[in-house]
Amino acid sequence: MLLRTKLFGKTYEFPDIRLLMGKANEEKSGDRLAGVGAETAAERMAARYVLAEVPLWVLHDTPAVPYADDEVTRVIQDGVNQTIYREIKDWSVGQFREWLLADTTDGAMIRRISQGLTAEMIAGVTKLMSNLDLVYAASKIRVTAHCNNTIGMPGTLASRNQPNHPTDSPEGIRAEIYEGLAFGSGDSVIGINPVDDSYASVARLLDMTYDIIQTWQIPTQNCVLAHVTTQMKCLEAGSPVGLIFQSLAGSQRGNESFGISVPLLDEAYALARKHCFTAGPSYMYFETGQGSELSADAHHGWDQLVMEARCYGLAKRYQPFQVNTVVGFIGPEYLYDARQIQRAGLEDHFMGKLTGIPMGCDACYTNHARADQNAIENLAVMLTAAGCNYFMGVPMGDDSMLSYQCTSYHDAPTLRQLFKLRPNPEFEAWMEQLGLMCNGRLTEKAGDPSFFLQRRAA
Repeated sequence: MLLRTKLFGKTYEFPDIRLLMGKANEEKSGDRLAGVGAETAAERMAARYVLAEVPLWVLHDTPAVPYADDEVTRVIQDGVNQTIYREIKDWSVGQFREWLLADTTDGAMIRRISQGLTAEMIAGVTKLMSNLDLVYAASKIRVTAHCNNTIGMPGTLASRNQPNHPTDSPEGIRAEIYEGLAFGSGDSVIGINPVDDSYASVARLLDMTYDIIQTWQIPTQNCVLAHVTTQMKCLEAGSPVGLIFQSLAGSQRGNESFGISVPLLDEAYALARKHCFTAGPSYMYFETGQGSELSADAHHGWDQLVMEARCYGLAKRYQPFQVNTVVGFIGPEYLYDARQIQRAGLEDHFMGKLTGIPMGCDACYTNHARADQNAIENLAVMLTAAGCNYFMGVPMGDDSMLSYQCTSYHDAPTLRQLFKLRPNPEFEAWMEQLGLMCNGRLTEKAGDPSFFLQRRAA
């Protein structure tokens, strides 16, 4: 089809859908690095004008990697509800955007339509949206899941208790966990990024976190974010695992760079359903981030937004409890500054929810990016307005192991108070029982990790 328009007396023509999609994207340093970004604002707007007229079936029929060559494409395409797809395939991308934003379109209608979408269709409409569009459309969509508690319910905001430690010290991690719990962080998961990925170290951390959960009867789940094969070994050996974690890419080649494949994830999912101590039925935790495919030379010439949308299509196969875009972690080579990080966070959150998965965000930045803590707080506020399921909780917002800046244990309570939100319901009931929360607000006992040491000694 002819992909051409005239803007301010200049003709813009795009040779194929791949480049049209790249040129229509908001400015990203990663797209410039890949050679697919727009050269000027005028070219970007011309690409969006053309993209708005493209029928959805064209994006469906133009996956970033051919069906025969890529297992991620096969997972996404095979998961499409063909009846629903046929209802919408002749809509233009622009019409799809207007439908999503219409007052008459509610979350249930969007959740139904999402079953007929591919990642490329979702990425296409995302490129036409402003930041406010992304917040508003995402706020309509609720995606809930249950592991040992329930995430994503209306009126709630969860927090991952992330007690990372530069030496994996069990004593240091335990102290960080208690501090997070005292602030109401941990209803998403108590999740540790380990320094040591060995079986012995991961099993030790699983035992320690499980002991805390059992001792205090906390309605949550644990996770040690080692490679999935290490977690599988722990499961098979009888370690107490709450959630199975893995980072995902949007192409088979990208996942191979992570040492994973769809058959391996299928095997991990089956093991989790059989051996995780949690009630389920959701047992998987995935993390993603724009730019990972480019860094592995696995983007197949496509822009990073499209490749990120494909991660969510793969994640959906496993009915995850939570998915998290680590939006600023990959660095300024892919998202240069605060503006690009904020845009990507809003895009990722919207695309995940439109795909139909429970979506959170690691609102963060690396120390060599042009961003600061105010920028990350701005993003967290926008994402909370958009209905984000959860954020990270890191002591003082400074991860001592991963060496990046993030949201703190203090931030989730502030956002809950600002937006009149609560923790996950089972977790809130537990906090009220301990006297750490009353009527949705932290009590004077909250925020002091020694609370747990004193109670245990007593």
